[in-house]
Amino acid sequence: MTASREQFGSRIGFILAAAGSAVGIGNLVGFPVNAAKNGGGAFLLVYALFIVLFCLPVMLAEISAGRFSRRSPLGTYQALSSGSKFWSIGGWLALITPYMVGVFYSVISLWILAYLVMTVTGDLATLANPDFFGTFINSGSVFIYLGVLAVMVISILQGGVKDGIERAAKTMMPALFLMLIGMVIFVLTQDNAMAGVRFYLIPDLSKINMQVINGAMGQAFFSLSLGMGILITYGSYMDRKASIASSSKLVALTDTGVAFTAGLMILPAIFSFNPDVNPDELSDSSVALIFTYLPKIFLALEGTMGYTGASFVASIFFLLVFFAALTSLVSIIEVPVAGVMDSWNASRKQALIKIGVTMIVVAAACTASFGMVDSLTNFVEYGGGSKSLFDLVYDTFYDTILPLNGFLICMLVSFRWKKANLDKELEIGDPNYKGSLLERYVNISLETFIPLILLFVFVDTVLLKFFGYSLI
Repeated sequence: MTASREQFGSRIGFILAAAGSAVGIGNLVGFPVNAAKNGGGAFLLVYALFIVLFCLPVMLAEISAGRFSRRSPLGTYQALSSGSKFWSIGGWLALITPYMVGVFYSVISLWILAYLVMTVTGDLATLANPDFFGTFINSGSVFIYLGVLAVMVISILQGGVKDGIERAAKTMMPALFLMLIGMVIFVLTQDNAMAGVRFYLIPDLSKINMQVINGAMGQAFFSLSLGMGILITYGSYMDRKASIASSSKLVALTDTGVAFTAGLMILPAIFSFNPDVNPDELSDSSVALIFTYLPKIFLALEGTMGYTGASFVASIFFLLVFFAALTSLVSIIEVPVAGVMDSWNASRKQALIKIGVTMIVVAAACTASFGMVDSLTNFVEYGGGSKSLFDLVYDTFYDTILPLNGFLICMLVSFRWKKANLDKELEIGDPNYKGSLLERYVNISLETFIPLILLFVFVDTVLLKFFGYSLI
């Protein structure tokens, strides 16, 4: 173990930082769209069950493994497997995955930053033009925004765990909550907003089918940053006197609360703008909703609020989404940074330079893969069509690898580290955990159906994404 390991300064700091890693674009936009397309309240019910029964045990496993080892995911796999080369593969995957997820997340985050700047400077009408987004992502200005975003992220990470990550989380997360609540109150005062609320909150249990179940499970697992090494890394910075179980419950509750509240913002706004909207026709893509659909909704407010008022509301929304994206991006990039620090005995500054420079280069290549450079735009073929470099990174490291990483951490903790050691770590700071119903459930679920489900999801996703065939 590493005696000089950095550490969060407080329990609330850990909770806000971990929640910040989980609360992202998927919560604020992806969750409401998923709920809209999968039965509204029925989706919420299934989602909540997956959070409690499926995600919480995996959270406990990841955080416990990280706190015990006091190392990055690679070091954690090595420590818990007694240096096994086979298990080190899982550690490398848990480092490479957030690195590549950070690449495509940087691209989306720079777009959000650009839209924020343009709404603040009064260009809302330009953003609402259906052709603008396609033109913007192929303009040279995207690289300027990428540079600005890189400076922001590196500045936060340079401060370390307590003075960088924790301080940023304590500032941005409360601000995010306040802005979200303010936006919900505003949206609910608009005409026909209650139609969206009714659709969102009143469950139609007849709509629960395999599509709803799969959508809820995927959203729950991805929403909590499971399988990305973030919770292992943050667990390594956690105070050994703190209760992992209670902290994990609060992180899950915060993440779910933000996603739920975001639904009260997005769905009523859509119904208010178009009372005859068919939620099934909404785009599956959060990107399409943020950058093409919502600007038109904000511009429609011009009739009642004036152009300045509409621009102000749009600015608050994009600031809200940018804070969510930035907190997630900081958490994602901290994982490979911690890995370089641990594995090569590098200083934080040295690790940031190595990770930052290479990630900016790869992110710039992905940024140029939407039409700027043909070889990057038509980078590879799979799944029946030509895919860009961005598509390849997204499909491989977000849609595909995360379930595999989750499967590996379950197997490592349950069958290599052993449940007795997991129980012992979870009892530190929480004497009531021993002999509890949660303890028994975690042990059983991590050894049986959770890894089986994750392995099935991984195999099915590989077949579907790359070969066009599904097991379901």
